[in-house]
Amino acid sequence: MRVVIAEDLALLRDGLVRLLTANGFEVAAAVDDGPRLLDALTEHRPDIAVVDVRLPPTFRDEGLRAAIQARKQNPGLPVLVLSQHVEQLYAGELLHGSAGGVGYLLKDRVVNVAEFVESVRTVARGGTALDPEVVSQLLARRGSGDPVHRLTSRESEVLAEMAQGRSNAAIAERMHITEKSVAKHNNNIFAKLGLPPSEDDNRRVLAVLAYLDSTGR
Repeated sequence: MRVVIAEDLALLRDGLVRLLTANGFEVAAAVDDGPRLLDALTEHRPDIAVVDVRLPPTFRDEGLRAAIQARKQNPGLPVLVLSQHVEQLYAGELLHGSAGGVGYLLKDRVVNVAEFVESVRTVARGGTALDPEVVSQLLARRGSGDPVHRLTSRESEVLAEMAQGRSNAAIAERMHITEKSVAKHNNNIFAKLGLPPSEDDNRRVLAVLAYLDSTGR
């Protein structure tokens, strides 16, 4: 798989290049600012982009804006955001469309190298890899009248696990409940959000997140 990396911190950028290369990825480009990222994505059309949100020159949203623009030019381009913060508006923009893999991980919560590499592969294959904290913050910022507030704490927890692309069996194992219970929670989530159930875990997660993004923007 070919990857383009965008990270302004030299040590982290070099570390990502070495890590992904060692795990079988071909790094087509590693850049440190937004304009160069867009150029690299347009030129190389990689299998996945791993990007920081805040890049030079202004350190606001250059990285994510470049990735979103590239997705418009190359629909379905998988993007994995690796950031220090949950940027709600930018996350919503990225998650709004269902085409292509998508991920949002928080740098200080990536503690397992193997899991991170697997997240990159998952997004490159068209799946999802979302930190539960990202999902929790998106849920917490919804207005009091939003349907997501009808979810129980257990259903919210299941939603966070779903957002990482985990199967019902994996969710059941992590939460120490039965698969039947997970399926019941899933059905309740979709019913409360007004979304039809789906057997496709990745499409299901993207549909939920697109719904969350569709209100209060």
